[in-house]
Amino acid sequence: MGKALIIGAGGVASVVVHKCVQNPDVFEEICIASRTLSKCEALKTKLDGGRTKISVAQVDADRTEEVVELIKSFGPDIVINVALPYQDLTIMDACLETGVHYLDTANYEPLDNPKFEYKWQWAYREKFEKAGLTAVLGSGFDPGVTGVFSAYALKHYFDEIHQIDIVDANAGDHGYPFATNFNPEINIREITAKGRYWENGEWIETEPLTEKKVYDLPEIGPKDIYLLYHEELESLAENMPGLKKIRFWMTFSQNYLNHLKVLENVGMTSIEPIDFEGQKIAPLQFLKAVLPDPASLGPRTKGKTNIGCIFQGTKNGEPKTYYVYNVCDHEECYREVGSQAISYTTGVPAMIGAMMVLKGLWKKPGVYNVEEFDPDPFMEELNKQGLPWVEDFSPTLLD
Repeated sequence: MGKALIIGAGGVASVVVHKCVQNPDVFEEICIASRTLSKCEALKTKLDGGRTKISVAQVDADRTEEVVELIKSFGPDIVINVALPYQDLTIMDACLETGVHYLDTANYEPLDNPKFEYKWQWAYREKFEKAGLTAVLGSGFDPGVTGVFSAYALKHYFDEIHQIDIVDANAGDHGYPFATNFNPEINIREITAKGRYWENGEWIETEPLTEKKVYDLPEIGPKDIYLLYHEELESLAENMPGLKKIRFWMTFSQNYLNHLKVLENVGMTSIEPIDFEGQKIAPLQFLKAVLPDPASLGPRTKGKTNIGCIFQGTKNGEPKTYYVYNVCDHEECYREVGSQAISYTTGVPAMIGAMMVLKGLWKKPGVYNVEEFDPDPFMEELNKQGLPWVEDFSPTLLD
């Protein structure tokens, strides 16, 4: 059916490659490209021999001209960007120049400013529309599946959704005193930023990790959840009619927070470069180098994740509540694709989003967040591709 260029070769990219190869009717040919060619070659060696033809390439995704050259030589129908969010715009520029559809899992974030928002990518709407190309933003789990869950809830169960609480819980244990489940630099920038939520048309800011509740999550039990800002809040606040309040919650253990506080206190989470033996180095980038590589956590991690959305709204004038979630087992993910559940829950939806575009189900010129498409075929594929969802029509609400 089509060819996909996958940019990135980390934990999430590895899952995307595995899942593309599991769907050879859709992904007839893929090219895995990264700055580190050996990572691409290792994936090719592991998965070669099936019906999906696999090639590899070296590319510096910071350089639009290199991405353009690669697209021209490979000729993909879609680029799946699972590189770093700092590289979204250079890859989007390359797609525009070469006439190729685009998909990513995380919104653009300037390297020197830990502030992620969609304005930079939404500014490309007219360019993609004029070019007749589709750009799908945030097709991971959160953002991604959480947006699809929201569109599905609105389509099938509500006339209006008034409140959404997104809860992302990881009850996995990797055995290290401190490690991050995805890129440490992105992860720590995200959780040390101020919290924000949207209520009655305005953003309300909170100090980092100060808003805490306990929520009893299916299959993993009661967990401490903390209010964070997360990028899908921005797009859902704009795209869900009638919405009055939306918040995002994530679990952290006390041990994790203690380590983080110490690292913060000694300046190790700073992105401001310091002089070290004649070189400029950002402490956070050094910390990233000494922490365990998230890709190495797969064989060590046990336990489950639970990510879902709790909705409150009305149907036929009556109050209605609905909770839809996925539970993912770290060890099962590792057995299937060699990665833990954090990479799995992001990589599978990236593949499904690309599948939606290649099948023509999510193909419309412009730049869109996932909740702006028909959720039904995507929800159907979640059940088929390893991320089955569960519904609860009388959930415990977060006040």
